[in-house]
Amino acid sequence: MTATTDPDLHLAGALLAAEAARYAALGWMRGTSGNLSVVLDRDPLRLAVTASGLDKGELGPEDVVLVDGAGAALSPGTPSAEAALHARIAAVSGAGAVVHVHSHAPVAAAERWPSGIPLRDLEMLKGFGRAAHGDEVVVPVVANSQDMRELGEAFEAGFRPDTPALVVARHGTYAWGADLAQARHRLECLDWLTHFTLTTAPGTATP
Repeated sequence: MTATTDPDLHLAGALLAAEAARYAALGWMRGTSGNLSVVLDRDPLRLAVTASGLDKGELGPEDVVLVDGAGAALSPGTPSAEAALHARIAAVSGAGAVVHVHSHAPVAAAERWPSGIPLRDLEMLKGFGRAAHGDEVVVPVVANSQDMRELGEAFEAGFRPDTPALVVARHGTYAWGADLAQARHRLECLDWLTHFTLTTAPGTATP
């Protein structure tokens, strides 16, 4: 495979900026939180990751950093501190894109179901490629850590190829797919599913 070129990185930056603006408008990337990535090369693994510390609603094509399979920068700029976890998810799952946002419902659901969020008999599960009936999906939940290696090991220990999402307790959600559009669709479905599950669980008052 040919090496990644600057035009590749610029195009990836434009795609990531557009996706980040969409999530920021939903309130899922408040402040400078969250990060997105796309895989540019597989062998060796190379990803374009949104730069750290920037308002995700105001990114431009230049606000992206090329990183290696360990999340280390290969181009100017500072990648998200979570770039290593993006790389681990892409390597293990085979995903072409990984998105990380701070939407409320999945994190709140992880607080209630810290061993994994159970989802069943809901039409929106089709968005995960799962059956709408009789197919229990348990979204993994892992404890938060500032050590990306620790988070990566926790992700890999609970990884299931048919469940393309992970919730980091009291932190945020990761979802992945073949490309940014599929990752977004899965994230949107997860937000709906966890909101429904939370608000209809026994003993939960409907807001």
